[in-house]
Amino acid sequence: MSLLLRMITQQDSTSYKFLFLFLLLCLLVVCDPCRGDPLFTICPGVSNYTSNSKFESNLKQFIQSLPSKTSPAGFYKTSVGTSPDQVYGLGQCRGDVTIGCASCIQNASQGVLKLCPYGKEAIIFDELCEVRYSYQNFFSQMVYNGKYPTWNSTNQSVSDQGAFTEALKSLLGKLSNKAVGDANSLFASGEIGIGGENKIYSLVQCTKDLSPSSCGECLRYAQGDLVGCCSQRVAGIVISASCGMRFELYPFFKESRDGSNKKGKTSKILIAACVSVALALLLTGFCLYCRSQRKKEHKDHERSGRALLHELVITPHANIHSPRNIVEGSDEVNNQELPLIDLAIIRLATENFSNSHKLGQGGFGTVYKGVLPDGKEIAAKRLSKRSWQGLEEFKNEVILIAQLQHRNLVRLIGCGIEEDEKLLIYEFMPNRSLDWFLFDETRCRMLTWGIRFNIILGIARGLLYLHEDSRLKIIHRDLKPNNVLLDDEMNAKISDFGMARIFGENQNQANTRRVVGTHGYMAPEYAMEGLFSIKSDVFSFGVVLLEILSAKKCTGFYLTEHAQSFLAYAWNLWNEGRALDFVDPILFDSSSEHDLLRCIHIGLLCVQKDAADRPTMSYVLVALGTELVELPQPTQPAFSVGRATAQSDTPSSSTTFSVNEMTVSSVSPR
Repeated sequence: MSLLLRMITQQDSTSYKFLFLFLLLCLLVVCDPCRGDPLFTICPGVSNYTSNSKFESNLKQFIQSLPSKTSPAGFYKTSVGTSPDQVYGLGQCRGDVTIGCASCIQNASQGVLKLCPYGKEAIIFDELCEVRYSYQNFFSQMVYNGKYPTWNSTNQSVSDQGAFTEALKSLLGKLSNKAVGDANSLFASGEIGIGGENKIYSLVQCTKDLSPSSCGECLRYAQGDLVGCCSQRVAGIVISASCGMRFELYPFFKESRDGSNKKGKTSKILIAACVSVALALLLTGFCLYCRSQRKKEHKDHERSGRALLHELVITPHANIHSPRNIVEGSDEVNNQELPLIDLAIIRLATENFSNSHKLGQGGFGTVYKGVLPDGKEIAAKRLSKRSWQGLEEFKNEVILIAQLQHRNLVRLIGCGIEEDEKLLIYEFMPNRSLDWFLFDETRCRMLTWGIRFNIILGIARGLLYLHEDSRLKIIHRDLKPNNVLLDDEMNAKISDFGMARIFGENQNQANTRRVVGTHGYMAPEYAMEGLFSIKSDVFSFGVVLLEILSAKKCTGFYLTEHAQSFLAYAWNLWNEGRALDFVDPILFDSSSEHDLLRCIHIGLLCVQKDAADRPTMSYVLVALGTELVELPQPTQPAFSVGRATAQSDTPSSSTTFSVNEMTVSSVSPR
C-alpha cells in the first residue's frame, strides 16, 4: 500500500500515469461513469413553490429517499404529503444498469433541484437514469415530448444509407415489441448486422408506471422521430417523459442479465479482480485527479471568457454559425453598438441574482429583472455556467440581434462577460410574455380582440422584417408565445434569437442535423428532416395565431376532452363548418364573426403540411390588413408535428400532467 501511495504522489512519473489509467479502468468496471451534466432537463416553470414551504419540505423528503428506494428494482414511484402540497415523483434507471443506479439517481435528483430551482415540476435525464416530480399526479399517463440531446458519438459512416435505415427500423421495431412484451421491465436491448462485421446496437425503454399498450404507443412515436432525425448520423438518441431510444455503431449497453454472454462473464471476472484494489485507491487517486481537473477547468473558464469577449468585439458575421458564411459588408459588433456592462453593475441591479428578481427560466439560463444605476429597468439573461452548448446560442444572439432594430423585436441593451458569467441584457418588458396572459384563465380575459389582433400584427411585422426587410435574411426557428414579449402598451416584441440562422440573399432553404426548437411549433419538414426556411417560421406563426384565437395551448392539447391534436381539432371544425367553436368565447363580445373566421383561415393556410403551399409573411400581413385579398382554401395541416399523446389505459382521477415546452429549451440539450 505504501508503494502505491508513493506512486500516487509522484504525479509526473510514468508509474503515476499507469496507476491512474488502471484506476480509471477499475472505475469503469466497478461503477457506471459519473457525468458532470445531465443529458437534458425540462423545467416547465408553470408553477413555483416558495422557500421553506410545505411543498419544499415534501420535495426534499422525496429526493432524500429516492436513491435507496430506486436502486433495488431500478424503479420507484411515490407521493409525499397531501394536497395542495403533495409531491408526486419517480426515479428510474436504465434497464441494463445494476451497479451505479443509486449514485446516478442521487446525482440526478440533486441536480434537478439546482437546475430547476423552486419549480413545482421537473424532469432530468441522465445517460443512465431519470428523475421526475410534479405537483400533479402523472403516474400511468403517457406523455411523448421527444427531445434530441446533442450526442457526441461515433464518427463512423456507412456505405449504404438506405440499407442502414431499413436495418435500424427493423431493429427498433423488434426491440419495441420485446420491451412491450416484458411488462415487468419495459426495456430491451439488442443488435443487428449491417454487412461484414458492422452492427447497429440499440436499446429502448419506457417508464415502468406505463401499461404495455401505452409503452408501445410511446415507442412508436420515438422510433419515428429517431429514424427521422438521426439515421443519417448513424448514431442518435431521443428521450421523452415516458420513453426513450438510442442507437450506436458500438455496444454501449451492458449485456443481458441472464449472464449467458461471454462478455458479461468477462465483466464479472474483471470486477472481482479490480474491486479490492479500486476501493483501496479510489479515494486518494480520484481526489487528486479531481483537484487537478478543477484547477484546469478554472483556467479554461477564464480563457474561454477572454476568447469569447474577443470574438464578440471584433469578429465579423462570417463566424456566426450559419448555413453559409454570408455577410453584408464587413459589419462588426463593437462597443458602440453593444456596450459591455460590468458584472458588478449587473449584480447590483439584480441584487446578486436574487430569487425575488427571477422572471423565468429558459433552455440555457435564467432571466432576472434589474434596475441600472440610471433607473433603467432591464431583464438580465444569465447563461448557465456549465451550459457550453448554450455558448453558441449566446454568441449567435449577441452578434445577430445587435444588428437588428425594429419595434417588434426585443432590444438588446448590452452584454456582460466576466469571470465565468455570461449575460445578455435586454430592455425590460413589464407585461412579460404572451403565454403568461394567453394560457391563464383569469389574465386571458384582459386580451380583448383589439389587443390580440394588434399582437398578431406585431408578430407578423417582426417576422417580415427578419425575412425580407432587415439587412440580413434571418430564420428565427423558435417562435412560440413565451418568446413573444409584451411592452407596457401590450405591443408584441419577438425575442430569443439564440436559435436563429442567417440566409444568403438568394438562399431559400437549408438543412441541419441539429434540430432545435419546440415541438408543436416546428414545421414537419424541419422536425423530421432538418429542412428549414422562412416557411418554417410561417408554420410557427400559424400555430401561434391559432393559439391566440382559441386561448388553447398546442402542446398538451391531447390531454383535454377533445382527445386529438391541436391542429387536427382546428382543421376538423373548419371542415365541418363549425370553425367558431374553436374561438375563445371571450372574443365574441369585441369582434365580428367575419374577422375571426378570416384569421382562422389565415392560420390554417400557414400550417399546411407542404411548405410550398404556405404563404409568405408579406402575403399574411396584406391578408390581415385588407379583405381585398381572396384567400385560397387551405389544405390539411401536419397533424403529427409535436405530438404528445394519449393517457394510459389505467384510469386515474387525478389532474392531468401538462408540459410547457421550453427550450430549456433544452434545454436545451446538454
